Amino acid sequence: MNPLAVRIARLIEVQGPISVAQFMSMALHDPVDGYYATREVIGAGGDFITAPEISQMFSELLGAWIVQAWRDQGSPSPARLVELGPGRGTLMADALRAARLDPQFQKSVEVVLIETSAGLRAAQAEVLKDAPVPVRWLERFADSLADRPVFVLANEFFDALPIRQFVFGERGWCERMVGVDRGGALTFALSPTPSPLAVPSERGIPEAGAVYETCPSGEALIEQIAHMIARKGGAALIVDYGYEGQSGFGETLQAVAHHGYANVLENPGEADLSAHVDFAALARAAQSAGAKAYGPMPQGEFLLSLGIVRRAEALSRNHLGESGIAKQLKRLVEPDQMGTLFKALAILPQNAPRPPGFIP
Repeated sequence: MNPLAVRIARLIEVQGPISVAQFMSMALHDPVDGYYATREVIGAGGDFITAPEISQMFSELLGAWIVQAWRDQGSPSPARLVELGPGRGTLMADALRAARLDPQFQKSVEVVLIETSAGLRAAQAEVLKDAPVPVRWLERFADSLADRPVFVLANEFFDALPIRQFVFGERGWCERMVGVDRGGALTFALSPTPSPLAVPSERGIPEAGAVYETCPSGEALIEQIAHMIARKGGAALIVDYGYEGQSGFGETLQAVAHHGYANVLENPGEADLSAHVDFAALARAAQSAGAKAYGPMPQGEFLLSLGIVRRAEALSRNHLGESGIAKQLKRLVEPDQMGTLFKALAILPQNAPRPPGFIP
């Protein structure tokens, strides 16, 4: 057992089993041994690669999307552009480059990056040192951002938020916990007391052993963002991997290390933990806060509707060569790559025009 596993086991011995959500929070965000505090996580030298690192086309189109949403709402000034979990700053740097096509947008916004990792903040600061707009950082999305229209980007952010898992059996829905076995290793167990759950009817009737996952922190964050958008204007664009809510029940929690799958409970802090995003739940949360949700729609369809093919053709002519751009395009839009599993969800005020890319 690594040092973080030992500390988690000691905590469990003192206070009893912990939820999967608490385990995820400790494994990812422990300030000493947590995943984001101890390693470079993105890119060839990390454990995974994200769409902004695959191709500049992805971020440029998201930047253009934000500018158009801003224009559609009357080009409000001042406004704020917020990114949740900015990684190495690549998405924001490319998005701001695309936004240079509208100088008025640059004059109207400040950028706020929501980041808890000191190492990633340093990387973002280096990438954005010549940004054409003011940039500052916060550790979490806060109500202090509610004083003006807020435009939010979140790429592969919600999949890493802590989830709770419930397993259906004779006693009903019992929460899955993390405990310690007789040998002292971390193990999964079920709460002895069933939990009252309001499971969406579209999931169907659960069978014994069915697993239901929820992300309370993600839904609460969406409500907070949507409430601001409904009151002050703005938009949120969320791109992540997940499902729409019609897929029944299933377990999606996974650990990834060195671009391959790992054991979730083994060596916490040394692997990325994530779960599929329940986009239907996020859409319901946004609507309950007074905003309007569009999507989710598959990433491939979304990018194609935004004109990624034309952008790829232009880059092939002017910069990188046809074969390299073609591979990037395929990775982003093909159904057997990122095109179907990844999805896009938009949140806007009720009276705002339909956002770009979301086909009726």
